[in-house]
Amino acid sequence: MQKSAAFYTLGCKLNFSETSTIARNLVQGGYQTVEFDQKADVYVINTCSVTQNADNECKRIVKKALKANPEGFVVVVGCYAQLKPEEIAELPGVDLVLGAKEKFNIVSFLSSLDKADQAQVHSCEIEEADFYESAYSIGDRTRAFLKVQDGCDYVCTYCTIPLARGISRSDSVENILNKAQEISDQGIQEIVLTGVNIGDYGKGEFGNKKHENTFMELCERLDAETSVHRLRISSIEPNLLKNELIDFTSTSQRFVPHFHIPLQSGSDNILKKMKRRYLTGLYKERVARIKEVMPHACIGVDVIVGFPGETHEEFLKTYNFLNELDISYLHVFTYSERDDTEAIHFDGVVPMSERKKRNKMLRILSEKKRMAFYKSQLGSTRKVVWESDNKNGMMHGFTENYVKVQTPYDESLINQLMEVELVMLNPDGIVDVQLLQPA
Repeated sequence: MQKSAAFYTLGCKLNFSETSTIARNLVQGGYQTVEFDQKADVYVINTCSVTQNADNECKRIVKKALKANPEGFVVVVGCYAQLKPEEIAELPGVDLVLGAKEKFNIVSFLSSLDKADQAQVHSCEIEEADFYESAYSIGDRTRAFLKVQDGCDYVCTYCTIPLARGISRSDSVENILNKAQEISDQGIQEIVLTGVNIGDYGKGEFGNKKHENTFMELCERLDAETSVHRLRISSIEPNLLKNELIDFTSTSQRFVPHFHIPLQSGSDNILKKMKRRYLTGLYKERVARIKEVMPHACIGVDVIVGFPGETHEEFLKTYNFLNELDISYLHVFTYSERDDTEAIHFDGVVPMSERKKRNKMLRILSEKKRMAFYKSQLGSTRKVVWESDNKNGMMHGFTENYVKVQTPYDESLINQLMEVELVMLNPDGIVDVQLLQPA
């Protein structure tokens, strides 16, 4: 009888791309995939470790797997598995823990699916994770996440990612072009380029530390040499988002006017303590340049609240800086102490109650920004890819500049690229549209 495997992903788009690749490896190894809440022979949990909450979530998902099948073989991979393999191995019901180097060879570790009293741990020293493994995921048949880069050489004082994923390294341009075309040939309308530090693309492409190609060169070739309708950049550091890339996006036929740019703090003092590679002045310049050449562009921002030393005055600098910026939405993170980071030893610890209060303030600001951006787009004509969801008789999609829109459900529209007119912002915060024609 064919063995079955179920998958659960915590964290970022990069993790989703890698889970999909691991799943394809298991299918090639003779497994069939099932939903995570179904009975399966193997449960694979791909973890994140950006916050303490992500670690706690892992424990909850292990319990969920065992509820679906108490005899299921539970495998934990990903960032948390690389950072704290012994800690995960102590969790009741976990059978196998695979680190950064081992996770893509999962099939070779599954010769026996017998549950044991003690989990097996196969985790390399992170210095050994110096090779590149391609990955992409196809989620809803309309959008794919394509990994182009992995690891990070930055030393931000709050971050465990370099410890969990290793040095910055890249896929080759040729391989990315082939994967992009492979995805496009399956009828996927949009590819989101993902990585840990995507703007650092090109380093380690051929196993050395040189930049053989730049991210800009990769984008130019994807634009010129693939047939995918839409290309979206997932997240890019402000110091690596050069004006030439902004200007290129403004004239590109495939790259969409949507940027997600981590800020983390609107206080230069805090940015220095975080060891970020820019100050607020540069960030402001990048936003201004985007809006100058693409007034309709969507700009998303990552921000951390409650970093050690963030006094009420420093937080207000962040709030006011963001309030005055022409941005579209925020991803707000509450600072979480992480072992083996520099910041864990910093003075000026912010009480958790205060961190939560600041998080709420910024989430309210984010909603105001998003509503203002959506309203600014009403009356315009945009292109939408319709997704497959049916929620209360409505289907949803995103415009090229990331406005969420809806129309009455019509199965024939799924995965269609259509021109629409943005008509009205409804009470759910989604824009109703008038269908015009296929794009």
